[in-house]
Formats: sequence, structure tokens, C-alpha cells
Amino acid sequence: MSSDSVPLRAPMTRDAAGTLLGQTMGLVAVTAGLFAAGAYLGRDLGYQWGWLLFLAAFGCLIAMNVAAQRSDGLAVLLLFGFGLLMGVATAPTLSYYASADPRAIWQAGGATALFIAGFGAAGYATRRDLSALARVLFWALLGLIVFGIVTIFVQIPNGSRIYAILGLVIFAGLTAFDFQRLRRSQDLRTAPLLAASIFLDILNVFLLLLSLFGRDD
Repeated sequence: MSSDSVPLRAPMTRDAAGTLLGQTMGLVAVTAGLFAAGAYLGRDLGYQWGWLLFLAAFGCLIAMNVAAQRSDGLAVLLLFGFGLLMGVATAPTLSYYASADPRAIWQAGGATALFIAGFGAAGYATRRDLSALARVLFWALLGLIVFGIVTIFVQIPNGSRIYAILGLVIFAGLTAFDFQRLRRSQDLRTAPLLAASIFLDILNVFLLLLSLFGRDD
């Protein structure tokens, strides 16, 4: 799950880049807060509703890509709706871990913060163009999704652990790329789309780490 609709361009001025950074990360923070609120509201929701809400959330994401070209306010509203719906959709999974192993949630949260801070800073600081790497990682992500589907029907030894580790490798690169896009973008109107990409990086990393920390073996 990654939004790659914002192209790499020449660096903007330092003041403008700082404004975009602050605006984007502010949107990420609000979206994360709405995700947490959604997770609380949906804590008693059944798994069958989760899939429907996932579809609704990604409907917001698709609509946001269209709205970003026309209305900044609507794009931000759709971003916030996406975060809230993702929180409700993910609530059954989080509730399971909260009851089975609450410590895993805190461990995954702390590790996610360090992961995003480290790879995000590396991507923001590097002068090497990561767009070619991002294209490779996009196809790797599709391959990982296929692998995950296969593990549902075929028993693969340590399949879930392999999936999580490979996913973290992929999102390490995608996180660096998204933060490089944040530094190189020249248009403040890209903030909602960049925030959506970074939020998805954070969410995927958190869920992958949660699956590792929450293992019984």
C-alpha cells in the first residue's frame, strides 16, 4: 500500500521546504490521531466489517488523488476520513493483540517510531535519486502481496515471519523515498498526498512489527 503520485523535482527553497515539511508532518500527526480514535471506536467490531471499511478507506485514498488537483480542503478532509476509516478497519486486529499480548503493541509502536525516524531522515538527507529504487520496491511490494495470499492457502514454514521481514525491508526503502519526495517537492498542494504516503508507511511498518512482536514462538 503506497501512494506514488507525486514526482521528484528539483529542490525548493529552504523556507518553502521547511513549510512543506511542517505542513505534511502535521497532517500525518492528525491522521494518526484519527486512526487511533477509529481503532478505539471499532474495538468491538467484527472482522467481516473490517474488510468493508478497508475498501471504504481506499476509496477515500483514490478520491483524494483526484481532489488534490482541485481542492486542498477536500483533499485534507478525505485524508482525515481515510485515517479514521483505517483505524476502525484495523480495530479488530489491534483488539486481538491488546487482549492477547498488550506489550506487543507498545513494542511495535516504539520500534515503528525509531524505524520511520531513521529511514525517513536518511531519505530526507540523501542527495542520491531514489526513484529507480522506488520502482523496484513497488514491484517487490506487489510480489510480497502475492506471497501473502499464497501463505493463506499453502502452509509455508515461518511464512508469516518471512513476510514481515521482507515487508520491513521494502518499507525501509519506500519510507526513505517518500521523505525524499517531501524534500524535493515544489508544490505545497502536495502535502495531503505526501502525508498519505508517509502515514501508509508508518501503518504498514507498525503492523509488520506487531506481527513479529506478537508471535507466540
